[in-house]
Amino acid sequence: MAEENADIGGTIEDEDEGSDDPNLPLELNTFRAQWMSELKLSSGANELSGRLLRAKGLKKTQDIAREEKATELFLRAVQEEQNGAVYEAIKFYRMAMQLVPDIEFKINYSRPPDTDRGGGKYMDNNVDGEIEDLLAYFEEELTLESSFPKICTPELDLTQMHISALPREILMYIFRWVVSSDLDMRALEQLSLVCRGFYICARDPEIWHLACVRVWGRNCTKLVPFKSWREMFLQRPRVRYDGVYISKTSYIRQGEESLDGFYRAWHHVEYYRYLRFFPDGHVVMLNTPEDPLLVVPRLRTKNIRMDSVLLGHFRLSQETDNQTKVFAVVCKKKEKATEFQRNRFCRRNPPPPEAEHSFHVGMHLCSGGRQTFSKLVWIHHSCHTTYKLTGETVITAFDLDSMYTPFFFARVKSYTAFSEQPL
Repeated sequence: MAEENADIGGTIEDEDEGSDDPNLPLELNTFRAQWMSELKLSSGANELSGRLLRAKGLKKTQDIAREEKATELFLRAVQEEQNGAVYEAIKFYRMAMQLVPDIEFKINYSRPPDTDRGGGKYMDNNVDGEIEDLLAYFEEELTLESSFPKICTPELDLTQMHISALPREILMYIFRWVVSSDLDMRALEQLSLVCRGFYICARDPEIWHLACVRVWGRNCTKLVPFKSWREMFLQRPRVRYDGVYISKTSYIRQGEESLDGFYRAWHHVEYYRYLRFFPDGHVVMLNTPEDPLLVVPRLRTKNIRMDSVLLGHFRLSQETDNQTKVFAVVCKKKEKATEFQRNRFCRRNPPPPEAEHSFHVGMHLCSGGRQTFSKLVWIHHSCHTTYKLTGETVITAFDLDSMYTPFFFARVKSYTAFSEQPL
């Protein structure tokens, strides 16, 4: 093509040798140079676009290969998990998500029927993304599988009695022991993850109704505006029993002046308030400078051997402004002396107090951070002094200043580690 252009140019020059215009050769050379530069630019642009297309195709091919490898690793992790090799499954899950972070949403996988005899096929490509009523879905599956459905089916052949052979009434009684008198509904929710049958039993309305009655009393008979007793227990404001509410207060106090008058000491004072609620309506209140690591284990039961502890009762109140408040009355624990102590040490025993002190506390219950019902804000604090001789009661109300910091909930696992009584 360049030779043809040169021939064409030469022909034009030969033909123009006889022309009278002296500027014509210069114009032809300028036109020829501009034409060659445009040809070079167009060839360079085509080469650049080709490179970009090849790069995009290579990247797409790499993405497809990476996704295929991640899919293979993810399916292998699912298989390892079904076989019980949890650690191997976690390793393959991690490798798959390092290649494609959202690989679990990009694949369709099915579980073989023999891995879960009651499971059938599981596909993650539902029309709505999730099953709206999982309880009804599980009940329907159990009904379709057998005319006499069982709560669960043993995965392996056993020589001993399996829990599925127990009547449902006995199984529900076991579930009530799991919840226990401490209302450990968290353990019930974890138990529902075992299988479909346990999920159905854990959603039994009677268990959740009993839990609601323990929290709000026997007047709790209506579900409105909630759809179920479980929804009421989870969403209606209430105090929590599986931990302790802690308030930390610190301030600077001025000390005494030195003898020479050159300096005055300042003290940093720090102490804690603890509130521990029990499902039977009792409450324990404690003010102490001791660290929570030392105090929290002692608050597991109501029988606390500490001189400064206050015992009492509490109640929940829902006002017209749709705010839930907690009111408690606490007083110092009364110690009863035995008959031997009264006879032997009658002269050493201190005289009975002339007045009794009780403290009335009011709190506003709200949610703080991610946890629900985890914050208590002071709204009232007073001391009621009753004189035994006259029967007169004097009420002293305290000003709620910056020293009354709010309480925040901290869950304690040891409080619900043992079941002493069923629900």
